[in-house]
Amino acid sequence: MRVDLFDFELPPDRIAQRPAHPREAAKLLAVGSAALRDAVIGDLPGLLRPGDLLVVNDTRVIPARLYGRRGEVAVEILLHRQQTPDTWEALSRPAKRLKPGHIIAFDEGLTAEVLAKTEGWVTVRFNRAGPDLMAALKTVGHVPLPPYLGRDDDAQDRADYQTVYAARDGAVAAPTAGLHLTPALLEALERKGVHRTTVTLHVGAGTFLPVSAEDTKDHVMHAEWGEIGADTVAAVAAARAAGGRVVAVGTTSLRVLESAAADGVLKPFAGDTRLFITPGYKFNAVDLLLTNFHLPRSTLYMLVCAFAGTDRMRAAYAHAIASHYRFYSYGDACLLEREGP
Repeated sequence: MRVDLFDFELPPDRIAQRPAHPREAAKLLAVGSAALRDAVIGDLPGLLRPGDLLVVNDTRVIPARLYGRRGEVAVEILLHRQQTPDTWEALSRPAKRLKPGHIIAFDEGLTAEVLAKTEGWVTVRFNRAGPDLMAALKTVGHVPLPPYLGRDDDAQDRADYQTVYAARDGAVAAPTAGLHLTPALLEALERKGVHRTTVTLHVGAGTFLPVSAEDTKDHVMHAEWGEIGADTVAAVAAARAAGGRVVAVGTTSLRVLESAAADGVLKPFAGDTRLFITPGYKFNAVDLLLTNFHLPRSTLYMLVCAFAGTDRMRAAYAHAIASHYRFYSYGDACLLEREGP
């Protein structure tokens, strides 16, 4: 289908520069089959039921933006996907100035050799690997804020752009719906009888890229690595058997769940996913979705239209814009009921 069907106008002042403080004060738009309901994140326990199951993404954002030099040329690298303990696929600027064999020097003695290059993407091998590389990134790397924020990262972003349950290094973009969940809110949900389990999807730099194709069939998704363990599969089965609903916290949790249930049955999963969800997709694993407000013409806006219905999401986004909801990574959220059976 045409990508321009998923376009809309967003006033620039609706783009959140910082998260709400306290985080439970962020707005929450409940989008059901009958009506829209304005709430706040702190109301989430009242919107869910005992026996529902929250599925959160426990990936941890790494300081994936690096500034270095190749000779006199300033170079920016945004890591995307790890290939080996010392080798990453990355976006680079200026891409035209890099060739295989070039060495990029960063602070603290960290270097990277360009192994391959394809249309702005490079494969680089660092002079450190595994935990040593992660330690170096924490020293010289920067929080990979989305480009639409239009500012450099600072010390506050180190905490703001990370979920409270982040556990597994590997993401270069935050699973932003989870940024709203605080220890106090998670405890309130547990008291309500809402259970929680985890999945992993290491969000890649491709999430920042616009859809440049005119038709969705021509868009190519970049691979992201995910994992779902047997314990999570069992938790989902138990919740469903007891009449509970599966609530994906974020599109990343939803995509890895649906990737693991591609044949209609949720199974343990470990590997890459390129799942691109557009209207007409049949959902197998998720009943509700907690998610932020997404960019026009983006794969994420297409996903929420597929989940809750295109007309319903157009109405929800129009209401959110008119009601001064805050959009994108640090913005407000919506709780979506799945359309149809």
